[in-house]
Amino acid sequence: QVRLVESGGGLVQAGGSLRLSCAPSGRTSGDYAMAWFRQAPGKERDLVAATSWNGRNTYYADSVKGRFIISRDNAKTTVYLQMNSLRPEDTSVYYCAAKPISTIDGADYYYTGAVQYPFWGQGTQVTVSS
Repeated sequence: QVRLVESGGGLVQAGGSLRLSCAPSGRTSGDYAMAWFRQAPGKERDLVAATSWNGRNTYYADSVKGRFIISRDNAKTTVYLQMNSLRPEDTSVYYCAAKPISTIDGADYYYTGAVQYPFWGQGTQVTVSS
């Protein structure tokens, strides 16, 4: 079992930036593809961005392309979401997710379905004011 902890959410004006971080709580083992999802009240949880274990391949939802950047540290334990040019419609709870992979044949793949991720963080609120 992996516990993920997100941080970096908050209140920001439209056009501003925030950087979210996600790291496992405590010692962990294994290798993971990672992603960020978001869920607004009354709406489904949607994929924002995903990254392969090695960080070489990434995916972005059309709504955030050119504004958000997903990255991970060299140790592959922490994943970030740099959010620029924020809009009121980006207001949501943002969740970090992790999927165990094998580096033998899975290092290059990202995953876009929420059901593919067995481990989730508790979420961090991002509010963008107009």
